[in-house]
Amino acid sequence: MKSEIVSLLAGELKGKVTKEEIERLVEIPPNDAMGDFAFPCFSLAKIEKKNPLAIAEDLAERVRKKKLGVVSNVDAKGGYVNFFVDKKSIADGVLKNLDALLKERKKTGKKVMIEFSQPNTHKAFHVGHIRGTAIGESLSRIFEFNGDKVVRANYSGDTGMHIAKWIWCYQKFHKKEGLKDDESWIAGIYVDAVKRLAKDEEENGESGKLQEEVNEINRKIETKSDKEINELWKKTRQLSIKSWEKIYRELNTHFDIHFFESEVEIDAKKVAQDLVKKKIAVVDDGATIIDLKDYGLSVWVLLRKDGTVLYSAKDIALAEKKFDEFPSNRYLVLVADEQKLHFQQLSKTLELMKVKNAKDYGFLTFGMVRLPTGKMSSRTGDNILYSDFIKEVVDAIKEEIKKRDNTLGVKELERRALVVAIAAIKYSFLKQDPNRVIVFDKSNALQFEGDTGPYLLYSYARASSIIRKVKAKSEKLKIIDLKQEEVRLLKKIADFSEIVEKSCKELAPNLIANYCYELSGLFNEFYHACPVIGSDEQAFRLKLVDAFRLTIKKGLYLLGIDVLEEM
Repeated sequence: MKSEIVSLLAGELKGKVTKEEIERLVEIPPNDAMGDFAFPCFSLAKIEKKNPLAIAEDLAERVRKKKLGVVSNVDAKGGYVNFFVDKKSIADGVLKNLDALLKERKKTGKKVMIEFSQPNTHKAFHVGHIRGTAIGESLSRIFEFNGDKVVRANYSGDTGMHIAKWIWCYQKFHKKEGLKDDESWIAGIYVDAVKRLAKDEEENGESGKLQEEVNEINRKIETKSDKEINELWKKTRQLSIKSWEKIYRELNTHFDIHFFESEVEIDAKKVAQDLVKKKIAVVDDGATIIDLKDYGLSVWVLLRKDGTVLYSAKDIALAEKKFDEFPSNRYLVLVADEQKLHFQQLSKTLELMKVKNAKDYGFLTFGMVRLPTGKMSSRTGDNILYSDFIKEVVDAIKEEIKKRDNTLGVKELERRALVVAIAAIKYSFLKQDPNRVIVFDKSNALQFEGDTGPYLLYSYARASSIIRKVKAKSEKLKIIDLKQEEVRLLKKIADFSEIVEKSCKELAPNLIANYCYELSGLFNEFYHACPVIGSDEQAFRLKLVDAFRLTIKKGLYLLGIDVLEEM
């Protein structure tokens, strides 16, 4: 429908405004009385040197003389050309073309590598990690829907100072406990290390004896010169990686490739040395740095004074590894907004290195997740472990489900509760603009009414219930007289492709999340206003219910959320 209107306008405005610009400007009025689509004429005022109201009147008159197709009327008001679409044409078009509307687009031949999640070994996988994981998986599905080949990549810190702190603390204070396959125990060792080192620094200054012990372990990890430390590193690293498998399965996420810092350490040191030779980097007071102050990006340190490698050099080496081993048209890295400067420095450095693919290497920052008590931190232990969090949410959802159906077996109750819990958590993160810092409010996210994941699942389940109640039989589709609630729902379904395309361009899964909520709201308005079973319009309304059901299911899929046929 919109494409037909864009074509009508393009014919009349040829040479003045491009078809792409017209498509961007055409909007849906806030009030049905103002039409189904509207075109603002204000941008034409400078071109035609006329009042926008006069331009709208003239343009509406010219369009009316054309063969209008699905457009039943055109008028002008307040500088807008308003288009009214024949309501039965809307219904017919949506229901007949639903499969095409929801089908993945034709393959573009382009490949996109998306790196996301990035948990570090020897630290907690906590609530804050879920947001980056949810955004990355959703964007991967959105790019795939739009025809691109997506390679999902994960990059984890399995070497560096945080590992040294963990191993130091374990060897010195926890060795008698033995190694435990327990996420909270692993995270607890790191927190204990940070607290002990902070106390030592407070008492003895920066050159505290304990920190020097950690530095020595860090050097041994990097050089692999100490057999005992190297074996301990391998075993404890594997414990962390193993704990992620269940988490990613529950979050409906998988990865095609896992990168680790230990894989790029040697190359990172070579990169730093090569940058010194090329005079992009310098050795200053023993450390290797890149001075980016002229670009407003401060100083970027690549190697410490003792020669150990920092994240900066590793990220350059990782980018080169991606370019060499995984040729793609685009590389996207999702990172918390606290790392924005770091990735701006990386982008500028790749540019200074004249790397061929530098312009294709981008990053998307997202806001942190905070608790009502404040910021989460792996250092202080002031966070919520994923394993504890998901159990708490699933238990709360079980109680809600039992209120509605207390006949479910233990396994089925657990299955449903996990699906609803993941929907509640993911949706509460994805409905927000990625750049926005959010405070996670568990009590709101778990509600079965309002702007929540459970509400969307409940709307889908309600539609499925209606379909199940009607025995399958062939009925001739009759569109008698469409009610306002039916038209609004049809129009919202018709918007699906455009919303997904826009979310891909803007890297904004929240557009799809908000669309799903609005779609569910319109469905529930329709459900209360328009009886389905036993009505004269039963065949048509069943088709409409199913169209909603399939559309919301696809929308939720793009958010990485599963549905339930029954709640």
